Amino acid sequence: MKEAEDKSKLVEVFKGSLWEAELVKGLLKDRGILSTIKDGLVVNVALPETAIDVQVLVNEVDFEAAMDVIRERSSQTLGE
Repeated sequence: MKEAEDKSKLVEVFKGSLWEAELVKGLLKDRGILSTIKDGLVVNVALPETAIDVQVLVNEVDFEAAMDVIRERSSQTLGE
């Protein structure tokens, strides 16, 4: 019998500089949400000093929880 295919997809929850994306990825990991950074390798290897935005992607089922984490971070940043 063929194994069931994973029908989930990745969706963007954040777009910004590489250091911000790494911070968001760490916050998501602390909440048990797996994420990946798209275009991070290009920034790190090919263009380390440029201002190319990268994306943080999560599984579609984790979208709302991830956005809650990002909103919480934004409100803390604005409150400082």
